[in-house]
Amino acid sequence: MLKQQDFFLKTAFLLLFVGGVLHLGIAQEMDALAKKADKLAHKFIITDGHVDLPYRLKVRNFQLTKEYIGIPVETADGDFDYVRAKKGGLDAPFMSIYIPSGYQQQPDMGKSLADSLIDMVNGIAKAHPDRFAVATSPAQVMAQFKKGLISLPMGMENGAPVGHDLANVAYFHRRGIRYITLTHGKDNQICDSSYDTTHTWNGLSPFGEQVVREMNRVGIMVDISHVSDSTFYDVLRLTKVPVIASHSSCRKFTPGFERNMNDDMLAALKQNGGVVQINFGSGFLDGNVSKHNDQLRDDLRKILSEKGVRYGTPEAEQVIKEFQKANPSLYADVKTVADHIDHVVKMAGIDHVGLGSDFDGVGDSLPTGLKDVSQYPNLIRELLARGYSSGDIAKICYKNVFRVWKAVEASAESM
Repeated sequence: MLKQQDFFLKTAFLLLFVGGVLHLGIAQEMDALAKKADKLAHKFIITDGHVDLPYRLKVRNFQLTKEYIGIPVETADGDFDYVRAKKGGLDAPFMSIYIPSGYQQQPDMGKSLADSLIDMVNGIAKAHPDRFAVATSPAQVMAQFKKGLISLPMGMENGAPVGHDLANVAYFHRRGIRYITLTHGKDNQICDSSYDTTHTWNGLSPFGEQVVREMNRVGIMVDISHVSDSTFYDVLRLTKVPVIASHSSCRKFTPGFERNMNDDMLAALKQNGGVVQINFGSGFLDGNVSKHNDQLRDDLRKILSEKGVRYGTPEAEQVIKEFQKANPSLYADVKTVADHIDHVVKMAGIDHVGLGSDFDGVGDSLPTGLKDVSQYPNLIRELLARGYSSGDIAKICYKNVFRVWKAVEASAESM
């Protein structure tokens, strides 16, 4: 009996020992992946197709004064600042010159707002020349990367400020805009939006067709994020160069969400030579998460209505605080972002995917592990664990987008 007990004890000890060794080995392997991911994040240029810093600062009455000059350098507010970007290896975040759809109903259609946000980006670079520099080409980004600077290329989210004057396309190119998202949440004078249901043009408007051709001519990338499916196919029919989706994800994981790209669109994007840059918002990543959080919002609205309190009041804030504590939101995670990258690679290939976080643009819906610009290494680590090579990761981080950007530049020069 004692011999049998001794045998079981030895066996148990051996199993615990082997399990411990395996656990230690796995932990060491994961730690090695994390170190490699961090190294790659700082070795390669990381370009992000969409960061909403300018509008976030605008709505907080940002001014380039001594009082506010540190906001883009280090802050606990928002998703982006210099310190966190450096930690995460972010080198070329496209500053979104965001024009809300409501401006489409005003006389200048948001042109003055666009100019003020462009001025802000230029002002940030001027105020911090040892940290930031505006960039209008891949060559500038690469040169500034070697100097340790964070480049600030600009893309205009919503083509409304073009107005009805085609000359404004070249005007915004001179101002530094290097992509234009043709519309935003509503149909505009250029095309239909994925969020609208009126189908004003059933794709591009006649003027919108001229805008796409003019963007090709002057060297502005056409961004098909936010547009309707019919607009997407109209653009691909007209454009002479590859296009981008600066901050979109895969509809496979969010059925019925037209804002994301379906598999046929990914195949068409491959034929065009374009790139989809994956949006990090949880609602873009997981349809079930989105449904859960939508239901929570509906329930909260009902409670506020029943209590007779309005948003923005102290009474509403207390109700919201109690509700959120009892009913926490769900979030996607870094693995979900990698799932979208996997799917684009499956449907279109490794040459057609990039990063378009929508940091500072999707509120508190960012996935676990990608809550701000310091956390890109977490995604790279997950990609390494899935078998992506260093060369693949370089393409995802910047090479794919630079290929499109250079093609648009070269075509404009030849035209």
